Order: sequence, then C-alpha cells, then structure tokens
Amino acid sequence: MHVLILGLGISGVSTAKALKKLGAKISITDLKKEEELKDYINQLDGMDVNLILGTNSVPLDGVDLIVKSPGIPLKIDIIKEAKERSIDVITDLELAYRLFPNRNYIAITGTNGKTTTTTLTGQLFKEAGFTTHVSGNIGVGILWDLINSQDEDVFVIETSSFQLENTYEFKPKISVILNITPDHIDWHGSYEKYIEAKKRIFINQTKDEYTVLNYDDMQLRSLKDEVKSNLVWFSVDNVLEKGVYIEDDTIVIKDGVETHKVMTIDEIQILGKHNLENVLASVSVGWIMGLDIDVMRKAIREFKGVEHRIEYVASINGVKYYNDSKGTNPDASIKAIKAVNPPIILIAGGKDKGVPFDEFIQSFNERVKDLVLLGEAKDKIRETALRYGFKNIHLVNTIREAVYKSFQLAKEGDNVLLSPACTSWDMYASYEERGKDFKKAVFDLKEEENG
Repeated sequence: MHVLILGLGISGVSTAKALKKLGAKISITDLKKEEELKDYINQLDGMDVNLILGTNSVPLDGVDLIVKSPGIPLKIDIIKEAKERSIDVITDLELAYRLFPNRNYIAITGTNGKTTTTTLTGQLFKEAGFTTHVSGNIGVGILWDLINSQDEDVFVIETSSFQLENTYEFKPKISVILNITPDHIDWHGSYEKYIEAKKRIFINQTKDEYTVLNYDDMQLRSLKDEVKSNLVWFSVDNVLEKGVYIEDDTIVIKDGVETHKVMTIDEIQILGKHNLENVLASVSVGWIMGLDIDVMRKAIREFKGVEHRIEYVASINGVKYYNDSKGTNPDASIKAIKAVNPPIILIAGGKDKGVPFDEFIQSFNERVKDLVLLGEAKDKIRETALRYGFKNIHLVNTIREAVYKSFQLAKEGDNVLLSPACTSWDMYASYEERGKDFKKAVFDLKEEENG
C-alpha cells in the first residue's frame, strides 16, 4: 500500500515509523522546508521514505491512502482532489483503530480539560499496574506505541475535534466528553459542525462500549438520546441516581444499588471546579474498568496537574505568578479566573479563534484588577472590555513586556495569571512554547529582584 502522509509533525513521524514497520510505501509532504523540519526528519533515522517538502502539490497517482495531520484543514486542494479520486483521507486515530480494532482505547475529548483528564486517567491505570500509553493530541503520536504494544495494554487518548472529524469507523471501549463550548469556529465553520465533530467519539459505539458525559453540561445532556452505548454520568452540582458525583464534599460512586466513597475533595491538589470535573471523569473511567478505589485515591492524591494549566511558577515580592498558557479559548480562561484567588492581574491575547469575548470579560467580576493584552486579538479584547466598563487595560507587544508590566502593577497578595483566551499561533508555534517563554520571563525577573 502506498500511503501519503500530510504533515511531518509528531503524529506524522509516529505514523511513518509504524507504517514502515508494516511494510507500506510512504511519501510525506509538508509546506515547511527541510531546515524547518530537521528535528522530525532526524527521527525518521534514514528510513526509505519519499519526502516532498515546501509544497503540498503532490501527484496522487498510485496513492492508496492519505493520513493527514489533525490540524490540516479539509478545504485544501490536495484533499479535494483525493475525495474526487475516492482516496480515503483519515487521521492517525482512525488508522490506529483500523489496524488494531480490539485494543483497550479510552478516548477523551471536550473543549477544555482534555490534557489534565487524559494525564490523570493514565496515572490511574499506571498505578493499577497496567501497561499504559498516553497519547494523541497531548503531543504523543499513537501509532508507534500501538505497533509495539500488547493486546492487554491500555491506550488513553486525548482526542481533538480536528482528529475526530476524519474518523469513520473509530470506536473506543470508553469515550469521554468533558464539556462543549464554542471553540475552533474559524476552523470548523460553525458551532454546530464543531459539535458534530466531537460527537464522532461515540457515534459508532454499541452496548459493548461505554460513554462518559458531564451531567452538568446542558449541551451534553441534550445528546443522551444519541448515545447507543452504556451511558455513565458524572456531576459536580447534582446528586445522581447512578454515576460519579459529590456528596458532603466527598467523591462518591453510585452503582445503582450501593454508594462507594472515593475521597474528600480537599485531598485533591489541582485547583478549581473544572479540575474537580476532570477528576470525576477519570474516576468514572476507572470505575468502568474495575480499578480499585484505593488505587484511584492514591493516584489522585499525588497528581499535581499538567504543565501550562494553572501552573504555579514563582513568587516575587509576595506576588504569585501562574502559567495557564493552555487557556487557549475564553471558556478555559474563565475557569482559570475562577480558580485563582483575586486580586488578579490577567495577561491575555493571541490569535483569535472567531469566538466572542463577552463572557470572558463578564467573568472578571471584581476578580481581575488589571488586564495586560498582547497579540492579534488584543484590540478586539480591549474593545469588548471597554464596552463592559472595564478600563484598567495595558497593551504590550511581548510576553516579557507583559510580565514586567504586571510586576509594575502588582502589590503584595496579588496573583499574576497568564491565561490568554486565544491560541499562540500569531507569536509562537504552540501554547507550550508560549508558556515556557512566560516562565523564563518570570524567573529572569525573580533573579533580577533577588540581586
């Protein structure tokens, strides 16, 4: 089989290595040029692949299958031509399922909380002694791990709407949707299409599989009649007849007959109600898979969160600095604002996703005292803030300037929070790169202040 891989990134390398091991003929195309892709090319380690770089104008004669990087839009010419030629265009997630349909796939999606929940769920299974692979949108290609795995291994996969949109047969053992709020409208074209992409995580499931949904999310609650698998709810705000919920500040599992106590919520180290939802989702998966409650409790107690998600960085002159670079949409940043103690000096801005910022500004509610803005969306956010009467706005050009401006504004007891409500793509290659730059600026400032 001749497979064309669109995009030489993390998933592209993983896909190429796996398919080569299976004996496929491989071509890889990427709009970036060789010097920009050296790190990925080196990972191919002299493999016999046809690299076509700096263009995606590739002849499709003889191509049997196209595996595209999740973020590549469907409207580009090569994908249109592939569809005209009836060549399948899929992502690595779909290919993984087609190659190994009987593996233990636990797929997690949602507008926010995916990385935290995926990482924590992986920790639960590792603590329980399973050989566990945490992969997907979290920055690890699934296929190379899959090709070297055993039938009993567990795959905990963070799945984005980009990945799910090009799935057709994919059917995980357990699907999880944490929440759905407007996001990636610029990419999908509408909120309705974004929701449709998310629903693909459970659309092929049957009574042999499980779907875990957030009962407190009204959008998800409205999907219950579309779920054909065994539906398991979790809730922070409601007592459930069956499911995982909070009772007397304790996480409990109700199996329909008995109620089992897991742990009190003050034992959890990660901040915010949204993280409590993430924990409940992970417990739901563990319960379905029969994990021991004591094992789950231990893993959750020890979990300190993930990098770039309300991550404590440092204290300078009695002011704490938090890195929430993974807050790439307004809803994620709203959750961060609610989780961090006021007064908050908020650093925001970046590339706009086509989502309004009204609710983001309204969430300030005397918690945010100053707003420091940068990036392409700074004027749009500023105009929205002024419309709601928020005037303590400061415009800067770089993350370093934002950190130093926040330092000038801060008083002892304040918290400086980077939570952009936007992607990083106008200034950085990823939210990770943005977060690392923020942390470096904070550490440099701390060193200057400490002499």
